[in-house]
Amino acid sequence: MTMMRLRLPATSANLGPGFDAMALALDLYLEIEAAPAAQFSIDASGRNQDVCGGLTRNLLIETYKSVLAAEQKPLVPLAIRMQNGIPVGMGCGSSAAVRLAAVALASAFGALDWDPAAIVERAVQLEGHPDNVAACWHGGLTISAGGEQLAIVSIAPPNYWQALLVLPENPLATSKARGLLPQSYERQDVVSNLQAVALLTAAFALGRADLMQAATRDRLHQPYRSRICPLLPALLPLVGSLGVMSITLSGAGPAVMLLTQNPDRNELRDAILERARPVCPVEILPAGLNHQGSEMHISLVTR
Repeated sequence: MTMMRLRLPATSANLGPGFDAMALALDLYLEIEAAPAAQFSIDASGRNQDVCGGLTRNLLIETYKSVLAAEQKPLVPLAIRMQNGIPVGMGCGSSAAVRLAAVALASAFGALDWDPAAIVERAVQLEGHPDNVAACWHGGLTISAGGEQLAIVSIAPPNYWQALLVLPENPLATSKARGLLPQSYERQDVVSNLQAVALLTAAFALGRADLMQAATRDRLHQPYRSRICPLLPALLPLVGSLGVMSITLSGAGPAVMLLTQNPDRNELRDAILERARPVCPVEILPAGLNHQGSEMHISLVTR
């Protein structure tokens, strides 16, 4: 019997000015083990078990089925064991990780034999934009461009940079956050973001922590989403102190990501809680930066 194991990292997209173009892989994982079975089953543990473990309206199973159907391959039910460490509905790339996992499973158990580029391309098509998918598969800071030909570049961030995710209680649908954005922008706002995203790329490539505050200023999405993501304006004053290099929405929110360098963890935690307390209860989730991307293993198991 064929057994497939997958380990896919969380991702934080946009990083301020890199709207729909940049994402960073984090050291939090969706881990899946799957094998053919008589019927579908999911044994879920970790975060959001109610969402991950249900057999109806399950994104993993629905995506897996849709890929096999589109390729006119027979449906192979799977027995799935899942350990989820990625917060769902928080802007941490949970849907990108699930879609990548589903496409990889369909490739393996549908005898599609797709190479990594084909798996990523199909997952991007299903997700609708490449940023989280690219970072999840390749790791590091990824810069991605879609269109007629998908182009992805991955930059390894400094090993000593770390992330803190500040998570509110309630999730936020990406569609709701995207619905707040205007249809057009002033030229000066677009130019400002182009300057910032170029600086952000250089800051990661060169390990320049001193550039990160200026490099993560955004005029395209964060000012509009702050209305429903109030943690961002509440925490922004911490940038430049306590080892905090930058503070941005994680993806479309509502989570906020702090990138840090040698912080005093206890002092920073207290400062975050003090500023977040008037807004909402929060969970502070530390995360390293992932450099290797997704891992996929296929083995033969005798039972």
